[in-house]
Amino acid sequence: MEKRININEVEPQAYKAMYALESYLATSQLSKINKELIKIRTSQINGCAFCLDMHTKDALKYGETPQRIFLLNAWRETALFTEEEKVILAITEEITLIHNHGLSAETYTKAEQFFDKNTIAQIIMAVVTINAWNRIAVSTQLEPAN
Repeated sequence: MEKRININEVEPQAYKAMYALESYLATSQLSKINKELIKIRTSQINGCAFCLDMHTKDALKYGETPQRIFLLNAWRETALFTEEEKVILAITEEITLIHNHGLSAETYTKAEQFFDKNTIAQIIMAVVTINAWNRIAVSTQLEPAN
């Protein structure tokens, strides 16, 4: 791959702003596993190898099972995920694939059955943040560490 800019080196304030979002998410009500499921599923959709590598490792470290990670892109086809996780994953996909229709009324209504407004906002911000990280990593061709 061609060598591209390192945004953290040339525009450190941009990374500082992104890390502020991460600091906010660290204080959210979302479990570490739920945050990693969001990050992995978004990174699968966006084809971000760097983030997939990082977040699958983090998920395993936090106690996620390899089987659930292997089947994450087929979450609708398995009983391995809770109903709450399925709503989180639906939100994740609809926001990531915003060009299709965005977050649907149906999915939002389901989210309200499981989560309060603050948690819904935190889920949305988690999805938005990893989408931004994916776009940085893909456009600058960051590669996973060996």
